[in-house]
Amino acid sequence: MATESGATTKSSWSTSELLRILLVGLTAGFLSGIFGVGGGILIVPALVLVLGIDQRLAHGTSLAAVVPIAVSGTLGYALDGKIDWPAAACLALGAATLGATAGTHLLDVLPRRRLAIAFAAVLALTALRLLAGNPDAGGRGTFEIGMAALLLAVGVLAGTMAGLLGVGGGIVMVPAMVLLVGIPAVVAKGTSLVVILPTALAGTRRNIAKGNADLRLAGLVGVSGVVSSFLASRISLGLDEQLSNRLFAALLTVVALKMAVDELRHPAQK
Repeated sequence: MATESGATTKSSWSTSELLRILLVGLTAGFLSGIFGVGGGILIVPALVLVLGIDQRLAHGTSLAAVVPIAVSGTLGYALDGKIDWPAAACLALGAATLGATAGTHLLDVLPRRRLAIAFAAVLALTALRLLAGNPDAGGRGTFEIGMAALLLAVGVLAGTMAGLLGVGGGIVMVPAMVLLVGIPAVVAKGTSLVVILPTALAGTRRNIAKGNADLRLAGLVGVSGVVSSFLASRISLGLDEQLSNRLFAALLTVVALKMAVDELRHPAQK
């Protein structure tokens, strides 16, 4: 089956491929629920390696698969009241509007390789800060203009980095909420998943119009990740705050290393 972008995808899969696709969804759903991220960090490379599909098609398919996974994880956190809705609104406004626009326009302007390596370094430093000790995350103060502006800026940064570098917004939003605003990790994760939803929906709509998403494949991955995402979100509710921060620091470290290695292995590009 060919898409408008020229990428191809199979009309059917073998039993072995189906099992691997379902495993990708289950694992991505667990990561999404436990960390409050979209899951694309696993889905994209897995689709490329498992099915050998085009990188662009993998990104679009991954974003579509994230939608049901994020809905399930959000429900898990919402049932326990672990979502900061005002914070989510500010983050979503920044990520889905200004951030997405900025990322699109800056893609052909900024030196991508240097930016990616610098961003990887920031992620590594953030991981060290989370490991250094318990941040002051006893809960945010009164929601005022200054805090709203800060969260809006974080949303813009998350959306821009997602557009420029293909990293999930949750990688930026969760530690920013914990370290800059004092939101507990468990609430930051639930809030991040809420913000990921409109971003994923908007991106999927554009990808479908451009033929950059295989909805059948996205459905398999997404549906298989629904249960694991919900269960992982419930597990996250019971995690010790320090353990939660350490686990997220480990995720940031893995993402930072992957970004740095990927950029250094390829020729420099703008």
